[in-house]
Amino acid sequence: MFMGEYRHNVDEKGRMIVPAKFREALGASFVVTRGMDRCLFVYPLDEWSRLEEQLKALPFTKKDARAFTRFFFSGATECELDKQGRVNIASTLRHYAEIEKECVIIGVSNRVEVWSKSKWEEYFAESEDSFADIAENLLDFDL
Repeated sequence: MFMGEYRHNVDEKGRMIVPAKFREALGASFVVTRGMDRCLFVYPLDEWSRLEEQLKALPFTKKDARAFTRFFFSGATECELDKQGRVNIASTLRHYAEIEKECVIIGVSNRVEVWSKSKWEEYFAESEDSFADIAENLLDFDL
């Protein structure tokens, strides 16, 4: 399980340090793709395989299913860590997520998300006030 929030920089070559706590769970190689809300999703290969099976089950005759799978798979890149624990993030993915230098890496249960620092702060500020309402609408148990 991935959890926590970490702040790092992306260097001029597009490399980002992956938090040490995430490295073992991600494995030797993993998938980085476009996520929701202008962030990147990072999946261990086993989780990516499960997600791939779910997406393959969507009816290709439905326009939304085709659009979503195109969006999700066309941005996907299999990545590996270098000896310093860095990953090279493709320029197309950095552009999509508006990551220039400062980024925030968060653990979200079965995946890791990578945000530009400014996008994360904007998202967090917008969501913080409505967190209790969101929880009430989604959860049927006490936290």
